Amino acid sequence: MSTAQQVENQPDTTTSEPSLRLEEDQIYHLLQNERRRSILRYLKKTEGQVAMRDLAEQVAAWENNTTVQALSSNERQRAYIPLYQSHLPKLDEKGIIEYDQSRGTVQKTDAAEILYNYLEPHETKADEEANSENKDFRWEYYYLGISGISTILLIGTTFNINPFTVVPQTIANIFIVTMFGLLASFHRLV
Repeated sequence: MSTAQQVENQPDTTTSEPSLRLEEDQIYHLLQNERRRSILRYLKKTEGQVAMRDLAEQVAAWENNTTVQALSSNERQRAYIPLYQSHLPKLDEKGIIEYDQSRGTVQKTDAAEILYNYLEPHETKADEEANSENKDFRWEYYYLGISGISTILLIGTTFNINPFTVVPQTIANIFIVTMFGLLASFHRLV
């Protein structure tokens, strides 16, 4: 950390360890940027030092809704440069992380817990994505199934193909609209 810190390090009266004091506005300022929140979420699951490159790759993967392995060079670079030049130095300056720019390592400090208290009500980004992928995957199949049934029903009633000749076109249309309406309503509620 630099000597020109704006964060106050004052000795704790109960221990010899310094305690970090951040105003609530400073905390919200640090957390207002999605990349800094992603840095904290990544570091929350780690112990000790991590390579800045690994951190940047995971942040880039989250931003691009892909895996680290599937990232392009440009996607990696778009995340790496701002982390290297801005976000990591800012968190280091405030005492939230220890960032050794020359060695390319990052480590959370005990002060990171202050910010984690503000992130706690939310799931980690990785958990949100996993839950979202599972829900979206399931809903895609429901919508695809109803689309298939609707297509068969429309073709059958339009061209009077047995057994669809007993279903009037109007009833088929009402049935299709009702199915999509019910599925969309249920999807919204869940």
